[in-house]
Amino acid sequence: MSQPRPPTFQTALLAGALAGTTVDLSLFPLDTLKTRLQSSAGFFASGGFRGIYRGVGSALVGSAPGAAFFFSTYEFTKSLLPSSPSSPYTHMLAASLGEIAACAVRVPTEVIKQRAQAGHHGGSSLHSLLHILHQRPAIGITGVWRELYRGWSITVMREVPFTVLQFPMWEALKSWGRDRRERTGRGLFGDSNALKKPGQEVSAAESALYGSLAGGIAAGVTTPLDVLKTRVMLSAQKESMVTIVKDILKENGIRPFFAGIGPRVMWISIGGAIFLGSYQYAVNSIEGRRPKPFRSSDLV
Repeated sequence: MSQPRPPTFQTALLAGALAGTTVDLSLFPLDTLKTRLQSSAGFFASGGFRGIYRGVGSALVGSAPGAAFFFSTYEFTKSLLPSSPSSPYTHMLAASLGEIAACAVRVPTEVIKQRAQAGHHGGSSLHSLLHILHQRPAIGITGVWRELYRGWSITVMREVPFTVLQFPMWEALKSWGRDRRERTGRGLFGDSNALKKPGQEVSAAESALYGSLAGGIAAGVTTPLDVLKTRVMLSAQKESMVTIVKDILKENGIRPFFAGIGPRVMWISIGGAIFLGSYQYAVNSIEGRRPKPFRSSDLV
């Protein structure tokens, strides 16, 4: 089966920025509810169903660059391994490096966003950021930096396993979709393609479906890591992951590790569809790889 031409660095950058902004703004209320369910203070004490757009400012600032960093790193890494571009190990490595790059932007905005979502410091992104910056006389520049990047290690520990699961599944499903398109001349949703053009990419709708399936599975498996990340970022004082794990197990057993699994799986399933569907749409549009409507002349 022929492989499609990979997107350029500029295309990955622009398409990633569009995808990140689209998904974060679309699903922000669900993300807020998930954060409050996972908060040690409790759902209603953290705001309940009120103010579900608290922290949206930081999401707006971080969405585009974070996703752009991810996809440009992801596609660039894949291009460095031309001998095995369709290997799941290539996708795992590329996605892992992409997540680490994205976390450089994502972690500070996530810290600010989640504190605003949980109602800390007045419940706004600006107040949460100012609270951290105002600690400079007591903790210095290094302390402020550490506070902004609190939860870095657990975020990377959550995101890398998640993306190692999601992206190989997404790529494998896309490969299946391309193979099916070449064999039948039609996409999964009935859109038709020129039979004599192998290597054409799947449609945005197909990519969205595959992204939703892959994201939902990966989200369920990595929920305990997401709970730990939320607890680390919301704790009043910096605590180690080991301490937090021990406290959770001692007080409530294993159940809290799956707090918010419903909103998380739903959020990321829908988010995977929007994120990877809009990314594919942008890539196909920019590079002119959108599947064409079926015409009888294509059979000749």
